[in-house]
Amino acid sequence: MTNALTKMLAERDWILADGATGTNLFNMGLMSGDAPELWNEQYPEKIKALYQSAVDAGSDLFLTNSFGGNASRLKLHNAQKRAHELSRMAAEIGRDVADSSGRTVIVAGSVGPTGDIMQPVGTLSHSDAVEIFHEQAEGLKAGGADVLWLETISAPEEYLAAAEAFKLADMLWVGTMSFDTAGRTMMGMTSAAMVEMVDKIDNSPLAFGANCGTGASDLLRTILGFSAQGSSTPIIAKGNAGIPKYVDGHIHYDGTPELMGQYACLARDCGAKIIGGCCGTMPEHLRAMRAALEGSSKSGSPSLEAIVAALGPFSSTGDGTEDNAPTARVTRRRRRIA
Repeated sequence: MTNALTKMLAERDWILADGATGTNLFNMGLMSGDAPELWNEQYPEKIKALYQSAVDAGSDLFLTNSFGGNASRLKLHNAQKRAHELSRMAAEIGRDVADSSGRTVIVAGSVGPTGDIMQPVGTLSHSDAVEIFHEQAEGLKAGGADVLWLETISAPEEYLAAAEAFKLADMLWVGTMSFDTAGRTMMGMTSAAMVEMVDKIDNSPLAFGANCGTGASDLLRTILGFSAQGSSTPIIAKGNAGIPKYVDGHIHYDGTPELMGQYACLARDCGAKIIGGCCGTMPEHLRAMRAALEGSSKSGSPSLEAIVAALGPFSSTGDGTEDNAPTARVTRRRRRIA
């Protein structure tokens, strides 16, 4: 186990993470419905190119191609017995890229949700979830990941199961949730409730935050919600590159590099220390984000009006903490690879 991210967090005012996995892989030929994790074996040169593009664009940290690499997800492709192996491959490719970069680059082992609903609402038990996450964590550890990166989680029970699994694997970790339901996660968690949960976890993450969701404006409102709680744990912001639009049979995100540069600086000003992009974020966006961060200094926390003026309107009127905020939606979690 390395402490590369711990050291970087202590030395840096901000850290630039990577962008999208799925968007880039679709551009390389991945078809809808395919398992990206199988490409770690079938097309390792393309996965290497994915990682390298983030490093070349200035990312200090990139996520491995293992978001859906747990047994529950891989079962959809009859590859559930390959969770450890495919995750190891994802990290090994990343380790080679990072070690050849000539600078410190963090390999973050991506761990996505199981796709199942946990008990008592669903059928997935805590012990089974821990086992699923532990298997994948061990694979990423064997491949040389510096840190585990839990992402796009909606249920606190799943977040806590992953924390327990990562302790079994003796790996440092960070974890983000997706606040995609009018300021809450799909299972109804608010930004304030997440901070409370993170501060109480025995095996606490090195950093926590939000990823994906809807637009960048909404994500920054959530980041402000985190900052307002006063936690000393570093915050992660990994927002989508604008809003998805269906054009000529394909999903496109309308965020320009200039907009993502503004987003990066606003994310820093909102309190985020690790800043990256999620769906739709390409190398050109990352270059603009790096240039914007390097070319400006941190200022005071922006108002909601300033965020809207720079990035566009929020998708909901509130941040999920209102009395009439939406309740949990019980559905099978969709696979996010964009």
